[in-house]
Amino acid sequence: MNNLPKIALGTWSWGTGFAGGDQVFGNNLNAEDLQPVFDAAMQGGLNLWDTAAVYGMGSSESLLAEFVQQYPREEIVLSTKFTPQIAGNGTNPVEDMLNISLQRFNTDYMDIYWIHNPMDVEKWTPGLIQLLKSGKVKRIGVSNHNLAQIKRANDILAQEGFSISAVQNHYSLLYRSSEEAGILDYCRENKITFFAYMVLEQGALSGKYNVANPLPKGSGRGQTYNKVLQQLEELTDVMKEIGSSREASVAQVAIAWAIAKNTLPIVGVTKVAHVEDAIKAAQITLTPEEMQRLETLAIATGVDTRGGWENPMN
Repeated sequence: MNNLPKIALGTWSWGTGFAGGDQVFGNNLNAEDLQPVFDAAMQGGLNLWDTAAVYGMGSSESLLAEFVQQYPREEIVLSTKFTPQIAGNGTNPVEDMLNISLQRFNTDYMDIYWIHNPMDVEKWTPGLIQLLKSGKVKRIGVSNHNLAQIKRANDILAQEGFSISAVQNHYSLLYRSSEEAGILDYCRENKITFFAYMVLEQGALSGKYNVANPLPKGSGRGQTYNKVLQQLEELTDVMKEIGSSREASVAQVAIAWAIAKNTLPIVGVTKVAHVEDAIKAAQITLTPEEMQRLETLAIATGVDTRGGWENPMN
């Protein structure tokens, strides 16, 4: 896809309730907290915003919509998702969920619309075709799909002259399943943008947390990552060392690594500092030797960060 920034900004941790920021990330953010974050991103040229109807059951979209409507629509690239698990029973549940999202954003089109997970590729993918024909959706993406499912979705769309523009999967130094399965190669060969989510592993690769300073207790991410922080220390120490020569943080090194792998990282932002991290990371170039060193250490951690919602990619 053309004219995209090097980094997308994620809003999974915005909003509250089911699959929302309070439950998953241990925070509780409102519009007052997030307005300066949004403004800093837009001023810094980061205008690609990723959300989903299921994040906080609409509350993430609603918060983001407050800010989006303060700017000319054409200045923002909006990305949201159809989640099969919360689909209704209408004639086209994909369009029904999209319409609710469009209403929240007070817009008549979505720049990128995703099938959030591959519950039934045959059932849900055809629902996108009418949305492309009508212009309600500019580009299509699939998320959490393995290579066979991506190819099948592309075949279904091709019957009507369309194709997938983007794939969004969990991808980080600690979780390279999409690379090992050949998905990154397939995307490059077919001019598909690969969006990498959880590049910072919900903060475990940010350099902010360690055994002495764990992630928020009682949060979903704390339960997942606090038990492996000790195994990550050698990796994050080297990330800190590589960053220090460039006055860059551990988080910036993690993001720069993902960019160097020809992916478009989605970075969750809840503070202005997170936006500044992303802007700086987009300007960092790691050497091949540094890339190799990081990847070797990441493998040596022995940590598997596949989420409970994810199936293996190969």
